[in-house]
Amino acid sequence: MASYGCTVEWSRADAVFTDQKYSRAHAWRFDGGAVVAASSSPHSVRVPLSDPAAVDPEEALVAAVSSCHMLWFLSLAAQRGIVIESYRDAAEGRMGTFGDGRRGIVEVLLRPAVLVGGGVAPADGEIEALHHAAHEHCDIAHSIRGEVRVQGSWRAGDAR
Repeated sequence: MASYGCTVEWSRADAVFTDQKYSRAHAWRFDGGAVVAASSSPHSVRVPLSDPAAVDPEEALVAAVSSCHMLWFLSLAAQRGIVIESYRDAAEGRMGTFGDGRRGIVEVLLRPAVLVGGGVAPADGEIEALHHAAHEHCDIAHSIRGEVRVQGSWRAGDAR
């Protein structure tokens, strides 16, 4: 079974800490060498204690769902001989309260805009079927408690 991880690093620096006025900025370090500036969301902790330029965990969750869906969509399209020129998803997660009273991301809305090339325009149903299949394959989407929905679009043309 595969295992995935990263190292999350934070340091108090010279903050008092117990007064709750410490920086929430930290780093995510991945095994391939990528380092991502991270922070709490400014929706949760006010600036300057949060860094609005950094990625917050809620954004990362939405990005992970979107990225997983896209990677499966591209793979499945290639298997079916459908040429994808570009893919752009303006994904959005919505925070709310679950039935048990706990707060969390209750919905992730994917809005993939797909540019299909190769001189062949598939039927709308074919693209929708690819999105459905991609969702069925995406382990990230199956790992979260909130609903993951897809509202995609596509158009034929060349990426220029």
